[in-house]
Amino acid sequence: MQRSNFERGIERIDDLVLSMARSVGEALGRASHSLMTQDLELAKSVKKGDTIIDSIQASIEELVVELIATQQPVATDLRHLMSVMKLASDFERAGDYAVHLAKATKLFFAEPAWRQFESLKVMAEKGQAMIEGTARAYKARDSALARRIAAMDDEIDHCHKALLSDTLSLMQEHPHLAEKAAKIITISGFLERLGDHMTNACEAIVFIVEGTRIELND
Repeated sequence: MQRSNFERGIERIDDLVLSMARSVGEALGRASHSLMTQDLELAKSVKKGDTIIDSIQASIEELVVELIATQQPVATDLRHLMSVMKLASDFERAGDYAVHLAKATKLFFAEPAWRQFESLKVMAEKGQAMIEGTARAYKARDSALARRIAAMDDEIDHCHKALLSDTLSLMQEHPHLAEKAAKIITISGFLERLGDHMTNACEAIVFIVEGTRIELND
């Protein structure tokens, strides 16, 4: 009976993790679209939705603590539970970066679209793919898939470096645009770190499945 209760608890956690990943991926997509279309209301919805992501993380943490306290998990179960806490934290940070991207909509509102916006859109799309892939790898307990998803971080890093070079050149050519150009660099940095967090989440999945701590995409 006790083991059955534990397994049901894990199923509840799995549902929450997948719901959190879905919410974060959708938030990132809305944030990118709000910047591209200058949709202030859509940008605001991303910020409001972040509270839901935070509440899901809190629910995951509460369930983990409850299972540890009441179900006497063995070592492999503890490994899973502690890794899930890390996984949820990485998804939460990704949600925060979606909010930062959405906030840029207000800063650039009613201006012609900057050419860098397209690069930010590509980075956001790659971030979404990493979020969705990480969720699939967790659901399937597929460490090989987790490794493949983590490798996608190289693509985001490449986009970030190219955007950084392009924007720095723009700042030199048009010093009066320096403040807003710096904001674009900051946002790009957030999206680059989002990829890092998904890589960390994939490392947690590998640990759950294989019991081995590794650094992916180092």
